[in-house]
Amino acid sequence: MATQQGQQSQKSAVHATKNFSNISRIAELEAELKKTDYNKRTQYHVGLVKAKIAMLKEKELARGSKGPRTEGYAVRKSGDATVVLLGFPSAGKSSLLNAITNAHSPVGAYEFTTLSVIPGLLEYKNAKIQVLDVPGIVHGAASGRGRGREVLAVLQSADLALIIVDVLRPHAQKVILKEVYDSQLRLNARKPDVKIKKTARGGIRIGKTVRLTHLTDQLIESICKEMRISNAEVLIRTDITVDELIDAIEGNKRYIPAITALNKIDLVDDRQLEEVRKEVKADILISAETLVGMNELKELIFDRLNFMRVFCKEVSKKADLEIPLIMRKNATIEDLCGKLHRDFVNKFKFAKVWGKSAKFDGQRLMLQHTLMDGDVVEIHLR
Repeated sequence: MATQQGQQSQKSAVHATKNFSNISRIAELEAELKKTDYNKRTQYHVGLVKAKIAMLKEKELARGSKGPRTEGYAVRKSGDATVVLLGFPSAGKSSLLNAITNAHSPVGAYEFTTLSVIPGLLEYKNAKIQVLDVPGIVHGAASGRGRGREVLAVLQSADLALIIVDVLRPHAQKVILKEVYDSQLRLNARKPDVKIKKTARGGIRIGKTVRLTHLTDQLIESICKEMRISNAEVLIRTDITVDELIDAIEGNKRYIPAITALNKIDLVDDRQLEEVRKEVKADILISAETLVGMNELKELIFDRLNFMRVFCKEVSKKADLEIPLIMRKNATIEDLCGKLHRDFVNKFKFAKVWGKSAKFDGQRLMLQHTLMDGDVVEIHLR
């Protein structure tokens, strides 16, 4: 028994040493990047350093997932979309949740008031939007500090991140964005159009449909090899950066839209407000406490979620123009059928469409037709 305990202690010590070694090496490489001016001469070196950091962070994430399990935040998704409120403790998230939804989140003038995920329902333009108030983000959240991993995990299934920045603590934004980035999330970014097909031999073969301004063939090949890809066909269709190439190779990132709201604007004068607004590049200025900007925020949320309204019509009856079905822009008739009933796609015969997407009123259209905001659709089934 004593021998077994000794072996376990030895393994734990080795694990802790490796863990510290990786974290220490990441810090060294990140410090090196900060000191290096990015230009054509240093482009190759910077790319390799970033690839090394990505590989070390991937090891840390994998090691963290094998560690002791902690209780996560179980949230059942509901409504047409889910929005997560992100911010430092006491940034005003709870007050905002109460101001725009039917929730009653505890509000206090001290940090860490919210200790669990509190949901609220925002009803706007017939859309039902689930808004989640999560515990405040702190420095090191992506590494697990302050239950940060569980908090950021809630964002993985969200449709929109609403970042709340306290006008008196604008530095918080950089911390939040870094923690979100380190947790494999990409805000307000498009997934890079890169196809990587591993092969048995032949080395790294690169194809491009655009001119690359941030990468050379040599750098692409070196980054691939640094990330343990020796043979592959790489097809790049957009002018990507080193970071985007690394993301494409890892293939585990999630891309969602985000809004930055500058809160508590009633606490500063106009000059200071303008300075902070420029610093954080705020999308909207609000005061959850005094309800300033609440209607504008609701409209912005609706818009960033890319919503449109489609009206349904039964055969031989007038269209119901009071209660629309909330869909995402560029949704097809097939998407509409799937939202109405799971059997509608299989039983689909044709649809009649009135509105912007139809060439004429009552045009007969099939499943792949793309709908537009305000369209009226009459579905015919077999």
